[in-house]
Formats: sequence, C-alpha cells, structure tokens
Amino acid sequence: MRPRRVTLQQVAKRAGVSRTTASFVLTGRHADMRISDDAQQRVLNAAHELDYRPNRISRGLRTNVTHTIGLVSDTIATEPFAGEVIRGAVTAALANDRMLFVVETEGDVHAEDQLIRDMLDRQVDGFVYATMFTREIHIPDRLTGQPLVLLNCTAVDARVPAVIPDEVNAGRHAAQVLLDAGHREGIYIVGEPAPHLFAGRERVAGINAALMAAGVPRAGILDCEWWPAPAHAAVHKLLHSGRRPRAFICLNDRIALGAYEALTEAGIRMPDDLSVVSFDDSFLAGWLRPALTSIALPHADMGKLAVELLVNGAGAGEHRVGMPVHRRESVTSPTRKLLTTRSDDAPAVVPEPPRR
Repeated sequence: MRPRRVTLQQVAKRAGVSRTTASFVLTGRHADMRISDDAQQRVLNAAHELDYRPNRISRGLRTNVTHTIGLVSDTIATEPFAGEVIRGAVTAALANDRMLFVVETEGDVHAEDQLIRDMLDRQVDGFVYATMFTREIHIPDRLTGQPLVLLNCTAVDARVPAVIPDEVNAGRHAAQVLLDAGHREGIYIVGEPAPHLFAGRERVAGINAALMAAGVPRAGILDCEWWPAPAHAAVHKLLHSGRRPRAFICLNDRIALGAYEALTEAGIRMPDDLSVVSFDDSFLAGWLRPALTSIALPHADMGKLAVELLVNGAGAGEHRVGMPVHRRESVTSPTRKLLTTRSDDAPAVVPEPPRR
C-alpha cells in the first residue's frame, strides 16, 4: 500500500502553530503575518522531519501556476542525437524548479491538437514547440496567446521567441577551417543548397561570405541530396571529369560518408590529397577514417535556452545558438599534388610538374 502523503495540517500540528501560519512559512510569506523566527524554524523543522511535500496540483488550482512546461515535438524524441534537445530542456527545467512533459506528434496535426489540449487541461505554465529539422512553421491555433518558445523552428510572428542554430556563422567557420589550413583553390561544396532547406541555404551563405572575404573563389557546388549514395555519385562524377578538387565542404556528415567512399575508391588519400570538413558532428564524424572535422549542432544548448527563455519570459525574435567546430584529422594544409585521369578513366594523383 502506498504511504499517505503528509498534509500541511500535520506539519502545523508538529510545529505547534496554525495551519495558516505553516502555510505562510512554507510559501515564503512569513513577513506578511510577522511570524516569529522561532515559529518559522519550528515549521521548517517539522516539514523536514515529516518529509512534507506541497501538493502542487491543488496549489496550481489556487494560483494558476503549476511549475510545469509542455514540450511538443514532431519526432525529436526518437532521433538519436536530437534527443540532446530534451536533455538540455530537462536540465534547465530542473534548475528552475520546473517539471517537463514531453509529447511527440510524428507530424499528425490531429494528434498534436489533442496533446496540446490535454496539456492545457493540466494547466501547464507554458510551451516549448520543437521540430526535428529547422524550418518555418505555422503556430498551432491552440497555442495562440499561450506562453510559448519555438525550438529549432521559426514563425512569421517575430514576437514569439525562437531558438535556432547559428547556421550562417557555422558556414563561415567551416570555410575558415580550410582557409586557416592554407587552402586557396579547388574548394567545393557538396550537397543541395536548395532555398527551401534552411540549413543548406544558411550554411552556403556563410561559406560564400567567408571565401569572398578572403578573396578565395569557390570552385563549385556538387548538387546532390543529403545522403551517402547521391553524394558518392556526385563526387565520383567530379573525379572523372578531370577537375582538381583540393577540399570538400560537405553540408552534413551523411554526405561526407558518401564522399569518403568515392574518394577512397579513387585512391585519393585524405587529408594528404584532399581535405574534408562537414556539419552536424553526428556519430559518423568519429567513426570515419580519418576522423571527420565537423561543425556540431548545439541541441542540448538549444533545449536549455528555450526553457530558460520560457521561464524568464523575455526575448522576442530569433535567438541563435553557436555551433562549435570539432577539429579532427580530415583537414590539413594542401600538398603539391595534381589530380589527373589515367587511361582506364580512374583518377590518379601525380606530382605537379616543376615550376619554371
């Protein structure tokens, strides 16, 4: 049988005070009644001895404050590395004496509406609305007027705080990694930079800005879907065209995996013959050989910031979170190598001719 919850009346009886006095002490309002220091200490001691915990449900009915937050997501809870969003949100909730309820809709608008309604029935103090991929969303009607922070998404209404990764500066950092290593030519972007892809659009903008500022021309874009097979095909085609890549900036780690496979098949050594930098810093980055330099998505920091903004009730508009560079062995200074084509149509690496 579950032990019965200790009541406020029991605490008051143990301390030898009225229930009202005990309530004022335990809610921090003792100054309102000019309660003596001795009575305050007796109440606190009694609460500790009896392991008293306030009934937040009943308190919420009286005050409309339940110290609970609803996190509504599409699929982030089931994605391995995006689960870091939840870890960061939980950490911030605990630090602010809040409980976090997490629900997942899998993109079903009817399920989403029901889940939001259920949370409203439970009187959550506010919502964090999150998406797996960074994109613009329409705020659900039931969240209109509710305390709300968007996480990994934006909305037309700029009054709603939105926490997103700083993809533009991440693009700058990716290009700067190559520039710092001495690369000045043969730099290709690998991946589809379609305008509808927030990450691709912003990453490419940052890359272009950094290269332009350094006076380094971009060699080209290998336009392909963000998966290993299309990336493999795009890199394979480039290597057999006679062009001379010196570095790849892959728009995510899955693209980098496909590029690695094509480069290895062609006998191109990384990073001696070609450097590679990527984005996301997924588990692939550490598994690939050489280990992949990648710009990390700051999921935990984003989840933490979203909850803090909701609790503090401040900061309309976009809040961009920095994406750290994790440097590994896939980037080095360019060597004096030249890509050419052998008679069997497979690319080979041969020394550059001596300069006169």
